[in-house]
Amino acid sequence: MVIGGIVNKGLVIVESPAKARTIGKMLGRQYQVVASMGHIRDLPKSKLGVDVDHDFEPTYSVPRAKSKVVSEIRTAATKADAIFLATDPDREGEAISWHLIAAAHLDVDGRLLRRVVFHEITADAVQKAFKNPRDLDMNLVNAQQARRVLDRLVGYKLSPLLWKKVQRGLSAGRVQSVAVRIVVEREREILSFVATEYWILQVKLGRSTGAESFWAKVVGLRGRGKLAISSEHLALDAVSRLATADYTVTDVKVKDVPRRPSAPFITSTMQQEASRKYRFTASRTMALAQQLYEGVTLGKGESTGLITYMRTDSPRMAPAAISEIRDFIAATFGPEFMPAKPYLYATRGKFAQEAHEAIRPTSVANTPEKVKPFLDAAQLKLYTLIWQRAVASQMSPSISEVTTVGIDARLKDDSGFLLEASSTKLKFPGFTRLYVESTDDPDGEDQRVVLPDVNKGEHLIYKDSAKEQKFTQPPPRYTEATLVKALEQKDIGRPSTYAPTLSVIQMREYVVKEAGKFVPTKLGFVVNDLLVEHFPKVVDIGFTARMEGELDDIASGERDWVAVVRDFYVPFATELDGAEERVKRVDVTEQTDKVCPNCGRPMVVRSGRFGRFIACSGYPECKTTLKIVKSTGAKCPECGADIIEKRTKKKKVFYGCSRYPECQFATNRRPLPKPCPKCGKLLLPYGKTKGKCASCGTVTAVEGEATNAEGESE
Repeated sequence: MVIGGIVNKGLVIVESPAKARTIGKMLGRQYQVVASMGHIRDLPKSKLGVDVDHDFEPTYSVPRAKSKVVSEIRTAATKADAIFLATDPDREGEAISWHLIAAAHLDVDGRLLRRVVFHEITADAVQKAFKNPRDLDMNLVNAQQARRVLDRLVGYKLSPLLWKKVQRGLSAGRVQSVAVRIVVEREREILSFVATEYWILQVKLGRSTGAESFWAKVVGLRGRGKLAISSEHLALDAVSRLATADYTVTDVKVKDVPRRPSAPFITSTMQQEASRKYRFTASRTMALAQQLYEGVTLGKGESTGLITYMRTDSPRMAPAAISEIRDFIAATFGPEFMPAKPYLYATRGKFAQEAHEAIRPTSVANTPEKVKPFLDAAQLKLYTLIWQRAVASQMSPSISEVTTVGIDARLKDDSGFLLEASSTKLKFPGFTRLYVESTDDPDGEDQRVVLPDVNKGEHLIYKDSAKEQKFTQPPPRYTEATLVKALEQKDIGRPSTYAPTLSVIQMREYVVKEAGKFVPTKLGFVVNDLLVEHFPKVVDIGFTARMEGELDDIASGERDWVAVVRDFYVPFATELDGAEERVKRVDVTEQTDKVCPNCGRPMVVRSGRFGRFIACSGYPECKTTLKIVKSTGAKCPECGADIIEKRTKKKKVFYGCSRYPECQFATNRRPLPKPCPKCGKLLLPYGKTKGKCASCGTVTAVEGEATNAEGESE
């Protein structure tokens, strides 16, 4: 390969060993490919590392753990006549390359030093990148540097204050603190919500010419608009009048409703769908996607990346990829499943970066069935999602025939009710033949009925009626999927930040998961309220979104990074002045109903370096501690004791008998508190709304979602 002259020996630097192995096989012996193992330089841990008086000049250092890696790269560089920086194609990757140059002194001795960028690790993409190298993009480097400096200023200045005023070990951050605020404000909406009673009425109607019947919903009053029934008394009165009404079909509408497929995945939608379908956490989804991107060995030892780069906010696909997918659709499903023109998807986010493609398979020929032998179960699940979503995005719409029937229920005094019934019949499956996107509210979709062929003006016969009491519901708590969606919609963070943000707010115990949904802890409420009161800009959603836009302006060369940091820091420093005097200390100790077994004092919940625990309120005189036991409400099928939540050494959640080690029953799925109605044994989640008995196999409906609360079910 000739790049700016003949290269006798090229050194290629990437981040990970897996990526190095894949690229090394593609480039051959002419190139040595080494891994930096991620970042090799950062701000120091022991001090601020940012000179706020001299244009926020950062001081970087190489961590002791990375000194050997840097030394090895420096040695390898002396043996090469050309160095290629092939780190990831984003700001973080650009910054890693910049740090590599400085730490390993790569820009000395007159060697050729170039940056190569590819969005998929395939032989063609890598070869093309090496034929078209470029210089380092300092705008991207400065955008990442500005983010790092801003985060250090916020964290280093606020965290010590939280330690003094709340408890040790806490942290604050531009994005994480806003995420906590979003969860806290939703919880307060739920706590202040007042449910309103309402009733739904339905009438069973039949045709005079046959035995066919159907249910129609009461939707209004004749000549007086919508119907609102707020009590059982009113419902009973309406039911009695419905029984005496004359029913006539007033309108029959039949129309075809097309439904277009969803766009191929971007980072946020991939995380949301993996959470909804498989209960994968955002962090796990990104780890699996990284593996699929960096390369998998297929067949006779050839190694290739299976998906394009997984940190992106653009749904755009390359024209060549679209053409390949359309050819596959026509050959596999038939020409009727391929629209006349390719679908082009617009970016939704205000500040989305168009440089990247959507997340798609690098080759549609690598079907899930073909690569299945080379992937583990979790990798296959995610790859199948990505493959199906990308292919379906270029398939024809599904077409449903929707029939809507309007019915007049007339009383003798000329008053009465308006009813409506509808049915849907699939005429053409289109993209749904391959893939259907999940929803955040799977039980919220219309439950449509099958209607007989009725005609306008036809008289119907009253057969029965039904009333159902309902209550308005508070807004739902956030799941991993819906919180990522909220962050994206509010322009908080970027594709690379969603997963670490969700991880850190749980690690700091500002929020916990209950039944798969985020609930703020007392600590989360306290820290949020303190920041909102004394540092409103840090946790202001609009301000944080605008800051993300300014970071994007730095990346595009429109803003100077020092000016952006200064505009943030000057008012922030003003808020910091006198903060220690203004902010009062807050007690976050949580009372329990337990009594210390050694001294009889009340026991409280405390937090330490290994998480929360129960401790005697008499500390330090009494140092008794207990683990926090989370009961599932279910009973062990083997001995009848409580089944409690447990964690492995690697922090993976499972559920086991509280009498361990005497009883060793365990399951990786959260048991349901309701026992089997047939044999009284343990019910485990079965789908989203059902439970299945672990003993007799009986399947039964349960209230709410029956999925594994902690996610990551296999």
